[in-house]
Amino acid sequence: MAKRRKVANPLALAVLAELSAEPMHPYEMGRRLQEHGKDRDIKYTRSSLYMVVEQLRKAGFVAEQETVRDTQRPERTVYALTEEGRAELYDWMRELVAEPQHEYPRFGVALSLLAVLEPAEAAALLERRLAALDATTEEIRATVRGAKESGVAWIFLIEEEYRLGQLEAEQRFVTGLVESLRQPEYSRTWQEFFRSRE
Repeated sequence: MAKRRKVANPLALAVLAELSAEPMHPYEMGRRLQEHGKDRDIKYTRSSLYMVVEQLRKAGFVAEQETVRDTQRPERTVYALTEEGRAELYDWMRELVAEPQHEYPRFGVALSLLAVLEPAEAAALLERRLAALDATTEEIRATVRGAKESGVAWIFLIEEEYRLGQLEAEQRFVTGLVESLRQPEYSRTWQEFFRSRE
């Protein structure tokens, strides 16, 4: 069972991970998250990043190390990971890696209610989804290929490989679902069920 966290935002976990490498200020954290492609997995804004850093500070997971004054830029506070923060990072990571959690994807909601759409419309919409999935998988394959050719180690590409695996599984599932929706028997059953309630 998932442990209740003082700061449960996934962005907080990414900040802890970045600070495990070295102390830095939030602007640098944001730059590195983008540079490492983490913005594809974790949604955030500059203000939400600063808010999460403050939450982590209040929780005792990070501490102000120094304030850098520069004539060119506004004053910047550099944060460092505390021992409690390091322990939280590893505990949280171990939980996420080892313990499957039920997630609530929006597509799952759509599938649970798919029967409200006429079979032909549902099939056509799913074919549009397949086209979008095809484009996304090709984009990810190109990104991974380019990164590997640039010498990026495989461990830094695993989230993209995972996304690719999920997308390929979804493509297979949606293809089969479209075929099922196009079966005359399903159309008859759907007509009988919904037309009888009009």
